[in-house]
Amino acid sequence: MEYDVIVVGAGLAGLVATAEIADGGKKVLLLDQESESSLGGQAWWSFGGLFLVDSPEQRKMRIKDSKELAWQDWMGSAGFDRLEDEDYWAKKWAEAYVDFAANEKREWLQSMGIKFFPVVGWAERGGYLADGHGNSVPRFHIVWGTGPAIVKAFEKRVRKHIDNGLVHYLPRHQVDNLVVEVNSITGVSGSILENSSVERGEKSSRKVVGEFTYHAHSVVISSGGIGANFELIRKNWPERLGQPPKNMISGVPDHVDGRMLEISENAGGRIVNRDRMWHYTEGIKNYAPVWTDHGIRILPGPSSLWFDAEGNRFQAPNFPGFDTLGTLETIMKTGYDYSWFILTQRIIEKEFALSGSEQNPDLTGKSYRKLLERLKSGAPGPVQAFMNKGEDFVIADHLSDLVNKMNQLVDSNLLDEDHIRNQIQARDREMDNLFTKDLQITALRGSRFYRGDKLIRTAKPHKILDPNTGPLIAVRLNIISRKTLGGLQTNLSGQVMNKEGNPINGLYAAGEVTGFGGGGVHGYRALEGTFLGGCLFSGKIVGETLKNH
Repeated sequence: MEYDVIVVGAGLAGLVATAEIADGGKKVLLLDQESESSLGGQAWWSFGGLFLVDSPEQRKMRIKDSKELAWQDWMGSAGFDRLEDEDYWAKKWAEAYVDFAANEKREWLQSMGIKFFPVVGWAERGGYLADGHGNSVPRFHIVWGTGPAIVKAFEKRVRKHIDNGLVHYLPRHQVDNLVVEVNSITGVSGSILENSSVERGEKSSRKVVGEFTYHAHSVVISSGGIGANFELIRKNWPERLGQPPKNMISGVPDHVDGRMLEISENAGGRIVNRDRMWHYTEGIKNYAPVWTDHGIRILPGPSSLWFDAEGNRFQAPNFPGFDTLGTLETIMKTGYDYSWFILTQRIIEKEFALSGSEQNPDLTGKSYRKLLERLKSGAPGPVQAFMNKGEDFVIADHLSDLVNKMNQLVDSNLLDEDHIRNQIQARDREMDNLFTKDLQITALRGSRFYRGDKLIRTAKPHKILDPNTGPLIAVRLNIISRKTLGGLQTNLSGQVMNKEGNPINGLYAAGEVTGFGGGGVHGYRALEGTFLGGCLFSGKIVGETLKNH
């Protein structure tokens, strides 16, 4: 055969697998339905956060972490309850991944020139008991250069092998079928799409101008999840999260369509944990969209007050940044698919960040000068741009004007000023003492014991209605699609399993198409920093397997 391995999908997992396989002297054909401008897939757009355990960055921030604590958090979040079946391999992948994050992951990335921002972020804080969901300590390590820096490191390795002839990269090649011969996968066939000059992330043409068939000893599926396929998201939506949203915005480009999942299933692969997914609740519509229904996620600190569509403040632990899926369930059971933050200028200046490489030009551009601008008064530049141009932001000096504008934005009179005022005043009265019964106030004060939060992520506690901290700001929050937590079931070598629980000869998978490993390494909930990390780890495992195969 002309190729040893065919890799379908040139996102992060595909690049990692391709680089590792070619390092072993094997010939790889790398196919992708998008143009070369989209090399690296969703990873390029990411904030570049990685889950690491007991890192030097953590120790410098006086964070005491351990593999045992990380595993406790992982299990408390995952809630694996299908261990004899759909979660069998997922849990094994989880154990292997936590060990990877606690040991070789950081050194492996550093060997490729990847560096980390010194302040470790604290995502998914939980808010339950010690053995429940959430990170007990900050573990979100931001790559210096964000997502593009991660992509660049592996693109560099792949391009080296393109130059030496071990990798043949063909963009605009859409795989439509896996070739099955005598119970083995021996190749792929599909459609050649017309050349496209669209920029990264923009929707590309699906006009077919030719066909192809290629054969190899092994095929790796690394085609991503279903985040832009709203129809499939709604079809798989679990009852436990309420009714699926009628209105969503998309956190991923149009090409994240999940089509290779069905193609792989038709060839005998087993999909598990279809009902597990990860969508954010703090989405805002992009005023300058790149893809269809383009949304951006707010990365909030813990101080904003969170209200449902009727103006009822959410109960503990539905606070900003604590439990993504818990809050999603709470919102959807209100009967509405949006909610509100109410906050102050002081809070937005310190606590609001926007997810995505393009929304963080200082970190992405590795600019210390721009980074220092975050310490100046005023909201960060990208946040201020959304305040000025984004349709989801409302600003007013007085609460009565704010509520009127909020009602106007959604063309309803759902929000009652007196009801909202009473709740905010009740919260503000709790600020007169250092102790309180309001658990959100306890949480935000507690977060400031962590030096990183006190420096850049948590505003000094204050009364929302204090005119000296204004103006007041309200943000309409949309449900924003993002990650697929289930997928093709794979064993610890990355082989795709069939419905009888046996590996399919010649078929491997990595990245989001496998639920980031094993068919759902996260279980029901993620700890964050584990999506890019799951692509890295599963791509590395598959690459090492086939390199030595």
